[in-house]
Amino acid sequence: MSALLVDNIGELVTNGVGEDPLGIRRKAAVLVEEGRVAWVGPSAYAPAADRRIDAGGAAVLPGFVDSHAHLVFAGDRAAEFAARMAGEPYTGGGIRTTVGATRAATDDELRATVRRLRGEALRQGTTTMEIKSGYGLSVADEARSLRIAAETSTETTFLGAHVVPAEYADRPDDYVGLVCGPMLAAAAPHAKWIDVFCERGAFDVDHARAILSCGQAVGLGVRLHANQLGPGPGVQLGVELGAASVDHCTHLSDADVEALAGTVHDDGSGTRTVATLLPGAEFSTRSPYPDARRLLDAGVTVALATDCNPGSSYTSSMPFCIALAVREMRMTPAEAVWAATAGGARALRRDDIGVLTPGARADLVVLDAPSYLHLAYRPGVPLICQVIRNGVPQ
Repeated sequence: MSALLVDNIGELVTNGVGEDPLGIRRKAAVLVEEGRVAWVGPSAYAPAADRRIDAGGAAVLPGFVDSHAHLVFAGDRAAEFAARMAGEPYTGGGIRTTVGATRAATDDELRATVRRLRGEALRQGTTTMEIKSGYGLSVADEARSLRIAAETSTETTFLGAHVVPAEYADRPDDYVGLVCGPMLAAAAPHAKWIDVFCERGAFDVDHARAILSCGQAVGLGVRLHANQLGPGPGVQLGVELGAASVDHCTHLSDADVEALAGTVHDDGSGTRTVATLLPGAEFSTRSPYPDARRLLDAGVTVALATDCNPGSSYTSSMPFCIALAVREMRMTPAEAVWAATAGGARALRRDDIGVLTPGARADLVVLDAPSYLHLAYRPGVPLICQVIRNGVPQ
């Protein structure tokens, strides 16, 4: 059995039990065996190992967990971005442009895009990445999108209810029937989750409830795009259905926040329904940022994710989202790092990632910096020095 020791760590973020929220250890080491964390403790007492990585006194933290991304697509919407920067509002209408390009693409072209973006994310410290469908919007194209996504991630999400495609524009009820019937049947074998864009211009609350309930009936977990473009029923629908995560949460009422806070676990370890915030979308659409402080102060578990997609948030960088969360959403650097690691894991209902404690998957990020604080303190600087995923240096 081969063992890897990462030692001489100046600051180790474990997200485990400790005096601070990040469970920080100083002058630490991590022993990895068979892709798992086997031991964490002081460098001076580190066990022997077959291989050793000297962190040189730098900071080490769990790999980022990006719990909301749309990587299966074709085409480019740079012109749409330029138009928004010139003052045009974001409405979500550009999704149909990407649908046309995605349907026309070959499997290999879609696969190349997924691998390119997944590689970008990995180099920036993301060791777990959820991947949605949603740019096919036909039975065959949604199924192939999820097959391709599943080649790269076990966290795959069926988003056939992204928007109503052009051919069903005057028949939304018929499209919902398609999503709940043949499309779900074709997609479910390749998906772990089901999601709906519950928003004006997309799906109303009744359609969203019907689709998500059908997904639950075949064993898929619930996620939900909610309250991005304006106030709406999405967050409370997510709570009603026991969603693992409601995502965006830009426009929340007091009742929405109260509903999320009401899903707290009996042991007080956070809320069952996570609010996943996607600041890259607000950055790229010049929209108001979510009020993370309001959610955190109410006791809601918050995650950060990239929302990587070709239209409203074409970034694969979790460090960028951390910096935005601190600067624009009133999160402390510690809260933002936790949300990008353990918070993302909670949004995927995982306890084996986002932490560096014995038994967890050995996903580690070594920074070219002495502290996690530099992720927000030095925005835009490539601070990811080394990534270890599943115990394997990348």
